[in-house]
Amino acid sequence: MTPSTILTIAGSDSGGGAGIQADLKVFAALGAYGTSVITAVTAQNTRGVDAVLPLPPRTVTEQLDSVLADFTVSAVKTGMLGTPAVADVVAEAARAGRLPQLVVDPVLVATSGHRLGVVGAVERLLPYATVATPNCAEAAAITGRPVDDVAGMVVAAEALAAGGPNHVVVTGGDLDGGEAVDVLHGGGVTTLLRAPRVTTRHTHGTGCSFSAAIAVRLALGDPVPAAVGAAKEYVLRALTGARGWELGAGRGPLNHFGWSA
Repeated sequence: MTPSTILTIAGSDSGGGAGIQADLKVFAALGAYGTSVITAVTAQNTRGVDAVLPLPPRTVTEQLDSVLADFTVSAVKTGMLGTPAVADVVAEAARAGRLPQLVVDPVLVATSGHRLGVVGAVERLLPYATVATPNCAEAAAITGRPVDDVAGMVVAAEALAAGGPNHVVVTGGDLDGGEAVDVLHGGGVTTLLRAPRVTTRHTHGTGCSFSAAIAVRLALGDPVPAAVGAAKEYVLRALTGARGWELGAGRGPLNHFGWSA
C-alpha cells in the first residue's frame, strides 16, 4: 500500500531533535512518507541554538513548488518560518488551497530560549490552519495575554480560534504540576486533555513531534479530536522511552521510534 505523503515546512535542526529532522522521524514512525521544505538552517545542539540562517523566500518557493508538482500531499505542518517574507510565501500557498489539512506549530522560541520566529509571521498562517498548536509562551506572545495556568490556556485557545484556525491546542507541557494538560478548542467546544507528566530532560522537539503526529493522523482520516489525542499518546511514549538516554549534555531528543520501549 502506498503511504500517505506529509509535508513539513520548517527549519533544520543540526542536532536532529526538532524541526525538519524531528518531523521526518515522526512521519516515518507513524507510517507516512515525509517530504520537506526548509525555511532556515540552524546551528544547534541539545544545549541551545548557536546560529540561525533564514533562507530566501524564493528558495522556499522553489522547494514548495517542486514538492507539490510531484507528490499528492495529504497533510502539511509548519514549524519555524523565520521571517514574515517566508510566511507570506507559505500563506499564499495555503490561500490557494495547496496546503491541505494544515497544522500550524507557531515556533517562536526554542526550548533553549533562542528566538526563532516572529509573531507577525505566525499570524499570517493562522487563518488557514486546520489545527494550531501553540505552547503557553507562544499563545501568550500571539494573544498578548499571560498564559500561565489552565484557565489562561482556555482563554487563549478561544481567542486564537476566533482568529481563524478550525481548532487550537494550547499545550501545557511547560507548566508545573503532576499532569501535562493540553487545552483543545474547536467548534465552540473546549476539552482538557490530561496525561501523567514524564520526568525527563529529553524534551527537545516535543512541540514539533506533537504537531507532526497530528498531521499524520489527519492524513489517515482521523477527525481533529482523535488526531490530537493520538498525537498526545505518541509524544507521551516518546518522552517515556528517552528517559534513560545519554544523548547530549542539555535537553535531549525524544525516542521517536520506540527503541527503548
